[in-house]
Amino acid sequence: MLLEGIETLLVLAEEGTMSRAGSRLYLSQSAVSKRIAKLEKRLGKKLIVPAGRHIKLTADALALIDNIGPSYKEIKGLIFDHQQLEDHSLIRIACSETLVAGYLSKMMGEYIKRDPYINISTHHTPIIVEKVQSGDVAVGFCAGHLPPQHGLAVTHLFDEPFSVVSQQPLKQQPSQLLVNDLKNPANANQVSSLQKAGIAPLMEMDSYTAAAQLALGGVAAALVPISIVNTLNIAPHHCHHFPFMDVLTRPVQLCYRQSSYQSARTRRLIETIADSVQLAI
Repeated sequence: MLLEGIETLLVLAEEGTMSRAGSRLYLSQSAVSKRIAKLEKRLGKKLIVPAGRHIKLTADALALIDNIGPSYKEIKGLIFDHQQLEDHSLIRIACSETLVAGYLSKMMGEYIKRDPYINISTHHTPIIVEKVQSGDVAVGFCAGHLPPQHGLAVTHLFDEPFSVVSQQPLKQQPSQLLVNDLKNPANANQVSSLQKAGIAPLMEMDSYTAAAQLALGGVAAALVPISIVNTLNIAPHHCHHFPFMDVLTRPVQLCYRQSSYQSARTRRLIETIADSVQLAI
């Protein structure tokens, strides 16, 4: 289908390799390649060329993405709005990994006993928002700031504080910290807070759990959200607070298309997650 080819090209443009695009689309590398080949044949244009282990988009591919990328996501979202959700329909939730670990795991164990048709996947916040916008998932459970003009309904749950985790006692604010990926737009507010405090990012992780474990291993102190501190049962003597952290928080929020909230099953799921988070903080 033409839409499948467009979707594959958009994901490939973001991921840069056939294998990573396949992982995100739950397809084999050969299936991704076949989809792109069919799209090229349909359009009569070359869209990608090899570039080592990566791929490079042609000028025609870049023009196609610029012209139809936003419209494609909007069309998928509108199709999702018109789908009828039955009692046995699968409700997909895209979540931040830290929020699953910190606030969702226990609640979901009980919830799925009543409604087993739930699917959870973990992603970074920008991908979560894209998946909700396109209707690939019904609900997003996000940590960090959402992109502007996302067009989604949002339930703000709370602002999660951070802790500086260190193997050794800290008598003063460290000059360097292990942090999570600061190129992720959801973490953008951390950059200015760290700069104002005179703290340099030592390493940028893709996982707060990894940063916390490296800190506990003695590599360096790490900036870690409280959900990870609680999930890993990090002892209080490894956790530190400094003045710059008074204003350094990350919003925790649910995002969804307005049509999703009209479904009784999805609305019940959204409200149950919100209630369980409020009980946990």
